Amino acid sequence: MTNKINLLLAEDETSLGIIIKESLESRNFTVTLCKNGEFAFEEFRKSNFDALVLDIMMPKKDGFTLAKEIRQINKTIPILFLTAKSLTADVVKGFEIGCNDYIKKPFSMEELIVRIIALIERKSNLTLGKKHHIGTYLFDTDSQVLSNEKVTYKLTHKEAILLEFLSRNKGEIIDRSTILNTLWKSDDFFSGRSLDVFITKLRKKLILDPSIEIINLRGRGYKLIC
Repeated sequence: MTNKINLLLAEDETSLGIIIKESLESRNFTVTLCKNGEFAFEEFRKSNFDALVLDIMMPKKDGFTLAKEIRQINKTIPILFLTAKSLTADVVKGFEIGCNDYIKKPFSMEELIVRIIALIERKSNLTLGKKHHIGTYLFDTDSQVLSNEKVTYKLTHKEAILLEFLSRNKGEIIDRSTILNTLWKSDDFFSGRSLDVFITKLRKKLILDPSIEIINLRGRGYKLIC
């Protein structure tokens, strides 16, 4: 990327926030650093950012709450969580809210930069503005709406990206690690559990058409058929 990446960083630990800000600014980033969730939300509303890096544990407004409020305004901006938490429930909660990736403290700046750039590039590649026919359903990727004659679902950002990935590879086996590394940028245990949660959610939304199945081929991956 030749243009500077405009990043919003929310981190209440002053020394860590400054280190991250200075490191990123030396590598083609413009960084707005906020020390709590309330300030971060104010800055988000004032500027156009390419991506957000949010600490989970912050005063006044935590990262989960902040991400939830941001997703009500913008469904597609990449969000990466900084977290000291490693419990599966916390990771799953983050993805359900709409985060795109997470990185556990302590971390290397090189890994953080790679993950941010990957999220931005992934957004560009996957936001195709298409409509997919899935059995009796119509999936509009622009509005992230899945509908048929009886129901209309507004999908979360993560649900929409996953369903688009499955739709573009309809009838083909998609390796589980390919999905994880493409959408979560990791195939570790926590990412795998998160993927299982989102597959279950999509199956429930598609249940009105019995011809549609998301098949789990154990040890191999998933296949969408209809």
